[in-house]
Amino acid sequence: MVNKNTVLEYMRQDSYHPLSYTDLMEVFEIQAEEEGKFARVLGTLEKQGDIVKTRKKKYGLPDQMNLAKGVINLSQRGYGFIILDQPDSPDIFVYGRNLNGAMHHDKVLVRVYQRSNGDSRRPEGEVVRVINRANKELVGTYERGKHSLQVIPDDSRQIYPITVSRTRKLKVNPGDKVLVSITSWPDKKGIAEGKILEVLGKKGQPGLDVQVVIKKHGLATEFPDSVLEEAVQASAQSVSEAETRKRLDLRNVSMVTIDGEDAKDLDDAVSVEKIAGGYRLGVHIADVSHYVREDSKLDKEACKRGTSVYLINRVLPMLPPQLSNDICSLNAKQDRLTLSCIMDIDQQGQVFNYEIRKSVINVKERMTYTDVNKILAGEDGALKDRYRDYIDNFFLMKELADIIRAERMARGMLDFDFPESKVIVDDNGVPIEIKRREQGDGEKLIEDFMIKANETVAEHMYNQELPILYRVHENPDEDALVKLNHVLGVFGHQIKGRKIQPRLFQKVLEDIKGRPEEQMISLMILRSMKHARYVPQALGHFGLASKYYCHFTSPIRRYPDLIVHRVLGLMLANGINERKKVSLIAKMVEYGEHSTMQEIKAEEAERELVSIKKAQYMEPFVGEEFTGKISSVLSFGFFVELPNTVEGLVHISSIADDYYVFNDRNYTLTGNHSGRKFSIGDEVKVQLAKVDVNEAKIDFELIH
Repeated sequence: MVNKNTVLEYMRQDSYHPLSYTDLMEVFEIQAEEEGKFARVLGTLEKQGDIVKTRKKKYGLPDQMNLAKGVINLSQRGYGFIILDQPDSPDIFVYGRNLNGAMHHDKVLVRVYQRSNGDSRRPEGEVVRVINRANKELVGTYERGKHSLQVIPDDSRQIYPITVSRTRKLKVNPGDKVLVSITSWPDKKGIAEGKILEVLGKKGQPGLDVQVVIKKHGLATEFPDSVLEEAVQASAQSVSEAETRKRLDLRNVSMVTIDGEDAKDLDDAVSVEKIAGGYRLGVHIADVSHYVREDSKLDKEACKRGTSVYLINRVLPMLPPQLSNDICSLNAKQDRLTLSCIMDIDQQGQVFNYEIRKSVINVKERMTYTDVNKILAGEDGALKDRYRDYIDNFFLMKELADIIRAERMARGMLDFDFPESKVIVDDNGVPIEIKRREQGDGEKLIEDFMIKANETVAEHMYNQELPILYRVHENPDEDALVKLNHVLGVFGHQIKGRKIQPRLFQKVLEDIKGRPEEQMISLMILRSMKHARYVPQALGHFGLASKYYCHFTSPIRRYPDLIVHRVLGLMLANGINERKKVSLIAKMVEYGEHSTMQEIKAEEAERELVSIKKAQYMEPFVGEEFTGKISSVLSFGFFVELPNTVEGLVHISSIADDYYVFNDRNYTLTGNHSGRKFSIGDEVKVQLAKVDVNEAKIDFELIH
């Protein structure tokens, strides 16, 4: 029987030209009784954007018609960039007039304009069809317009207001936060219609911020009863002797977990020992695939969620707590089923031997980053006494981690050092403290070990030609590099070379270490990069300078890791036959696209809530004075960062002592008459003038 892959393979032949439905029926010798199934195959392919039906009702591949498929990211200014599905392809710029009703994060087909020879500008395009709508519901503010009632989306990248009708069932007032369902998508004029589903509350209402973020990003909070039932059944399983006999028994190996104090889903344990020629590193990961079977209700729900989401003091887990916090969590003193990647590593940080096995372990101690950091710093005698049996092992871990990190740095890994925020809230979710999150040796060594395991597993899967999702981070676009070099040139740096390599970027990061412009340039470099994503091809990871990379180490909270485990499990059990391999390959593209989108949603939600909490924390301090440093200078003012990582804008209009001119050659604001200059890194005194919690914006005014 003809299926989707059969049709696509035929159309990909060089000799193929667009054919009609009747022509394709003849090509594939479709009998009358099979016509319905064949029509559904073509319909599905067209709906997914894999094939296109022309005005003359002939079918062909998008690239044969100068079309491409991708996800559109809109700017609040009304234009967009389409990130194409095809690996290593440049993003397509789309003017607002050519969006044709496409919304932020929609899957679209775009017609790419041909560029003249020698034109180095980013390619442009026009949306010709929306394949899949990403935003069936939106959160926004209810307002009365001149001629209609509207919901203005909270996300400024959702550029179309939603026209709504009066509702008798819900009591809604102007200014209320509401959840609206889109009933009519934007037309070419940008008119969209919707229906209010729920009134979330009024601005400033306690707990509304978290609820708005969850609804705005379409995050799941509750598990269906059928999924919970499966979770209960799975968690009730004990680690049986029959199962342990099939596995490598590592229960006598000294190993620990190292996580944050509040972590409950412990999916990785580590063990290290000295061997001839170097070190033996064991990275032991919870065997989630043993409990979450393919196509089960648990599996489908995990796939749908894609990732766990960490909203400060609340976790929206990918798997129910019965699994994530219990039977799959590597809790100390309990037998647990795992997949172990055991690597022999030499003094140069290279893996010279390894094995990947199904295993059973028993973690000896549940360690925290805080305690490990204190032990390695020699700060706490009581801790040394309590963990005296493991002290030497922790220092051995640090020794190996330093070697692994040095090897990665030597090949050009990008080591960004952005200040991270830790938001502390009370029982009601009210922020009571904002402070810098420090990364100590404990955090670094776990990161180093996990990356080494991910690289080893990825290369192994590549060599075995097994279908998995790789974690890829592609090279920056040439256009993005040109813009970056313009900024770098201001500060005496350039990225030059016949081939764009990570070490060229890392050299700049090393040169600006500790300098006033470090944070700004680091951010510019980061923004020049493409977003990492999941695809079935091993395209390498630019930021880590890795040739092969996948996510293997967090199957409790990331679906791509669970897929890697599932494929590994099949291979380690009985191998994978050709039929199963074809089935897996067919699923990987869709898995990758969905997992990437879910990850982006989670990241945006997490960042947004942190920004809101920062604004909430600062609101009571309006009128008070602070000392901070200028973190960036722009034509309309400069941003000031306080020691606790809170950032606010000093708008140029609020500096009344002179007329200030922006110099884009050295990123300064200079007074016309006084010559007073504001530069990145300058320490300034400011007064908190205004806080807009709804927009998560903070305004400072300069104290002269």
